[in-house]
Amino acid sequence: MTKVVATGVFAIIHPGHILYLKEARKLGDELTVIVARDCMVEKRKKHIVPENQRLAVVKALRVVDKAILGDMRDIFNPIKKINPDIIALGVNQHFNIRDLETQLRERGLEAKVVRVHKHWDSELNSSKKIVRRIRG
Repeated sequence: MTKVVATGVFAIIHPGHILYLKEARKLGDELTVIVARDCMVEKRKKHIVPENQRLAVVKALRVVDKAILGDMRDIFNPIKKINPDIIALGVNQHFNIRDLETQLRERGLEAKVVRVHKHWDSELNSSKKIVRRIRG
């Protein structure tokens, strides 16, 4: 069985999230989604929807087999527990694949990192753009 992990904030679920998760699911037999914790999100930007609500929405998605909250200190802790074969990155997740794979190897993890290049092409294809539209 090939285990795939996808990660994200999932602030406001939109078609781009669904496409990312569908493409990630195609990479293996089981998709686990790690939803970013509020404390990790706040380091970069304000969150709109609390972590437990974001988790509940992600869990409800048909394409998702499992969903969990991330770690409050170390983003690699849930990865260690899941021990995935593949980590799927979305088009807007600005990780360097080579650096991420090096960090995984340093922790004894052999997961392959794959960039999902498909994205939803529309005016409102990110949570940030949706929030901007709402705020006017």
